[in-house]
Amino acid sequence: MDASIEETFRQAATRGGGPLYLRLRRSIEDAIRSGLIHPGDALPSERDIAATAEVSRVTVRKAVQDLVVEGILIQRHGSGTFVTPEVQRVEQSLSSLTSFTEDMARRGMSLSSQWLDRGLYDPSPEETVILGLGPSEKVARVARLRIADNNPLAIERASLAASVLPRPETLGSSLYERLGESGHRPVRAIQRIAAVNLERHDAGLLNVAPGAASLRIERRSYLASGRVIEFTRSIYRGDAYDFVAELRLQN
Repeated sequence: MDASIEETFRQAATRGGGPLYLRLRRSIEDAIRSGLIHPGDALPSERDIAATAEVSRVTVRKAVQDLVVEGILIQRHGSGTFVTPEVQRVEQSLSSLTSFTEDMARRGMSLSSQWLDRGLYDPSPEETVILGLGPSEKVARVARLRIADNNPLAIERASLAASVLPRPETLGSSLYERLGESGHRPVRAIQRIAAVNLERHDAGLLNVAPGAASLRIERRSYLASGRVIEFTRSIYRGDAYDFVAELRLQN
């Protein structure tokens, strides 16, 4: 542990008033704010902090959990506790229908994806109604974690008729590119956006604290014929995404 960080933690028990865990919490925040510990850095182990600050591990655990809840720290199972990385905010226009791949490429950002699901399933009642599926038709579901410049930004979960995407396991980087090849690229979409707090599973995928703010987007994409070709439910990090719409005065 760096000597400056050790000194900051060592002074935790003697600084200010209030419960000991709050004093330690302030010391950790000071170490982050002053640049002794940088965004993305691992926090020293619970045992090391306890020994340096001369407090119990229970006190350290409570201070750390407070900072996790606030989104200042994140915990990764099996890896430790880290200072939440800084994420470049991304603006996305609500006036054009583009894919995530196209959006990130236009910004010159490095894009990658982690597949969470690619398969054919019996459709849910909701999928059956929205996609207009017949009684014996299957639904193709593709879900992936979207990552830009090594930061997870969004979780996309899309549903399409199996007749449109019969082999979802072969899908590459861009769903819209595949749909374009088969003549099924949508020409318009309706999106509904709501603010939600992340559940533990999705928060873990996005490297943020459970309960963190996010944007839930439900999109129905249409062909020129009016047929719904894609039903997507996505979760975007609230600290990384801004959706922008241009409004014009009606004459």
